[in-house]
Amino acid sequence: MKKTPLILIIDDNPINVKLLEIILKKEGYRAISATNGPDGRHLAEKQRPDLILLDIMMPGEDGFDTCKQLSQRRETTDIPIIFISAVEDTTSKVKGLNIGAVDYITKPFERAEVLARIRIHLKLKLANKAIIEEQAARLNQIHEAQDAILVKPEEIPEANFAVTYVSVLEAGGDFYSVFSVGEDIFGYFVADISGHDISTSFTTAALNALLNQNANPMYTPVETMKTLNILLKKMLNDGQHITACYAHLNRPGSILSIVSAGHPPVIYIKANGEIDVLENPGDILGAFDRVSFNTIRVRVSKGDRFFLYSDGIIEGFGENKKSREQGIKELVDACFNTCQISVTQAVEKIMTSLFPGDTKPEDDIVLLGVEV
Repeated sequence: MKKTPLILIIDDNPINVKLLEIILKKEGYRAISATNGPDGRHLAEKQRPDLILLDIMMPGEDGFDTCKQLSQRRETTDIPIIFISAVEDTTSKVKGLNIGAVDYITKPFERAEVLARIRIHLKLKLANKAIIEEQAARLNQIHEAQDAILVKPEEIPEANFAVTYVSVLEAGGDFYSVFSVGEDIFGYFVADISGHDISTSFTTAALNALLNQNANPMYTPVETMKTLNILLKKMLNDGQHITACYAHLNRPGSILSIVSAGHPPVIYIKANGEIDVLENPGDILGAFDRVSFNTIRVRVSKGDRFFLYSDGIIEGFGENKKSREQGIKELVDACFNTCQISVTQAVEKIMTSLFPGDTKPEDDIVLLGVEV
């Protein structure tokens, strides 16, 4: 049986709510309502509407705050939000779109415009779902070898990176990729896939394909990660998940943007030797239907460096067991001691420092260093 779209109205004015309910129900939509932001968010999480019509000027929590919180909650992050408000200045419209809304209608509204915009965004939601399902189906055709998909520094020298990849077993659980996102804009991606069986080879190939399809100028790093999550959720086995870090380096704009999915922090070293450990919370990939991520933006300068890595670098087992904090401190110290040498030499020296002599890693390892 075909499901009738459910629209949630959040507005403190009962006349506006009633009017919208009449308009929607006459067109065959189902409608529910709330008169304030907190109640609206609760309804959205409980009922999972197909679209939300949201007022801005409400007592207590205004519409901007409500939209921001809905966008950050994994249960509601994918619900299209249309602001419908008497506030009509451009600044407010842009602010609303930037915090997660898909459209903006000014009051007094016209019935035809409201319905037209609702139809458009419901269609877009369905079209996006169809595209994602098509991409998921194509993943079944990927059977490339794991090592063949790992890009080498000489293949993309303008990205100015060096990398060490160590797989403890034949089917490694770690993955990295470096790719062009635009003119002199590059993406650096490191992931750790739970489990170490033959299926991880398929998963790394799938990740590579998904990044090629979804990391481009049309999508922000957060949008790319959310799309990856939707597809990985369909593909991964029960209980399997991925931690990942996506660093987006815009060299012309001198901006480094970092999005993390439950991954260890990026080590950032300025050209003058100052070091920052960039902790960035975010949900893991492939475990939840809806996820939330944050973006850290850093203004960079020529000569700055940053390091992405998997947790095999900072963890120890058995006699070499150590805390995460201790492991990060050791890595930071090792990175600091390589400031005066090339990034290629730095990656080699860091590995030698952390695994001296015949010491072998007990887990898969990726260490990826980048110089701005």
